[in-house]
Amino acid sequence: MKQARWGIVTFPGSNCDQDLWDAIETLGLASPVKLWHKDHSMENVDLVILPGGFSYGDYLRSGAIARFSPIMNQVIAHAQAGKPVLGICNGFQILTEAGLLPGALRHNPSMQFICEKVHLRVEHNESMATCAYQTHEVIQLPIAHGEGNYMASKEVLEELEANRQILFRYCSPGGELGESWTPNGSMLHIAGICNKQGNVVGMMPHPERAVDAKLGFPFGKALFESLAGLCIT
Repeated sequence: MKQARWGIVTFPGSNCDQDLWDAIETLGLASPVKLWHKDHSMENVDLVILPGGFSYGDYLRSGAIARFSPIMNQVIAHAQAGKPVLGICNGFQILTEAGLLPGALRHNPSMQFICEKVHLRVEHNESMATCAYQTHEVIQLPIAHGEGNYMASKEVLEELEANRQILFRYCSPGGELGESWTPNGSMLHIAGICNKQGNVVGMMPHPERAVDAKLGFPFGKALFESLAGLCIT
């Protein structure tokens, strides 16, 4: 059986692209493919991933300039064709700027960069990114961002809830929701969402940094297993 090809886009300022490459190679679930922000071809990848970092130095707003990179025309077409797209941290910000996901990511209320491990509640396991988890499973992943405060209008938030587009929420170690467990002030404690079709996923935490049991919290592994379709029967 031919192994899937997962494309990793590198923008000027990306700094998690190599982390993703290493995680994908370590897990052996797909063949990683390098994509450059000026490329006009997706190299026939099955899944495209926008990594974390500081694309174009985060000038204007995070992701606002990267959204106009030549490769993004191909990413948008890939998504509109129903093919899978994952944005992590800065990649999530780029997806909202490109209109592939609703809402926006704003500065953390503290106006400080936050780098720590957080607990997340998996809202359900019926998405392409969560099917290898258990519903309401509490996992732990690292975050590293200055603009992770997810915001959207009341109408958009209601749609996200109604359509089950919220995939991950910040929570306590026991799974309780609350402002004290939401490090960046995100509305509804949102840490990750998908589009209505379910093929575009954005999340602020970094699963690629949590795939090795030696680190003590390999909870990101199940996300990549989900993307690889290992939980689909």
